[in-house]
Amino acid sequence: MLVSPSDLSESLLMRASSLILVALAVVPALTACTDSRRAQNDVKWADRPADITCWSYGVQNFAGRSTGKVEYDEGGRISFVDAANGRFTTIDGDCRVVYAKAD
Repeated sequence: MLVSPSDLSESLLMRASSLILVALAVVPALTACTDSRRAQNDVKWADRPADITCWSYGVQNFAGRSTGKVEYDEGGRISFVDAANGRFTTIDGDCRVVYAKAD
């Protein structure tokens, strides 16, 4: 059975189009995972300052900045060195920790 050149080029065009569509779908997904993993590792291992805001029963009870890394324990407490007074501080409550951007 002979295949005409037009059938062959149409088949190659369809295959190439399919590969391009798959690549366009997969590459952003892989990049997002990589960025997410990089940010997570950066928070775990970097020693950068963070802005910390904590609440207890809906009332803000702390707002400040750490001098470096914020540690988390199993009970939900956070520990850090407070930049305002240089003291080791432990807080139990609902806290938002926002790390400074990497240089």
